[in-house]
Order: sequence, then structure tokens, then C-alpha cells
Amino acid sequence: MPPAKTAYVCLPSRASYKQPPPGRHDRGRVCPRCARPLIHVGSAFAPPPRRDVSGWRTLSVLLNAGVRFPRDCCFGGPGYRPRTLREVRERMAYARRTGEPFEQALVRRDLP
Repeated sequence: MPPAKTAYVCLPSRASYKQPPPGRHDRGRVCPRCARPLIHVGSAFAPPPRRDVSGWRTLSVLLNAGVRFPRDCCFGGPGYRPRTLREVRERMAYARRTGEPFEQALVRRDLP
């Protein structure tokens, strides 16, 4: 049985591709549309529609902060991820206020 595929994203093209997982000798993948490097986001990723500019901005903030979408072995999903810029702003403000790292604050389901 072939290995499961995982998702790669090109933010400038607003495109997502399912490809085999990265190997040891993998040199990196490039977008077929713009030839820029693809970002490995994980196997539990569901891309926003290409026309959803706000959704892609939110995704850009998450990926630049280091948040990825790995499949959880027990529940099948990556856990909570913000879907709107408003949710991102709230979590970033919380992180600044408390000193919590941005990556942890962005995946926090509820803010205290």
C-alpha cells in the first residue's frame, strides 16, 4: 500500500496540493503555477476556497507563526485553528499580554 499523501500550500498562488510526504532526500517542492517553494502543512489540512482572501490571509499568519495541521492519531484532526482574522487578532493580543508564544496562543481554543 502506498504511503498516505500530505498537503503542501503555495500562499502567493492560493493553491493546495496533495503529494507524498517529504523524504530524507527531498530537495523541496515547488508550485506548478509560480515555481515558488511549497510549504508542507500536514495531512489534516483543508484549504479555504481560492476566492476567500480573508481565509488565505488567516492561513498565512498561521503558517508564518509555525502552526501546522498534523493528523492526530486518536481524533483524526489537527485540533482548533482560527478561521478568521478577528480570531487571530484576539489570540495575538492575548499572547502579547501574557507572554505566551504566538504559536501556542493561535491554537488555543478558548481565551481566558
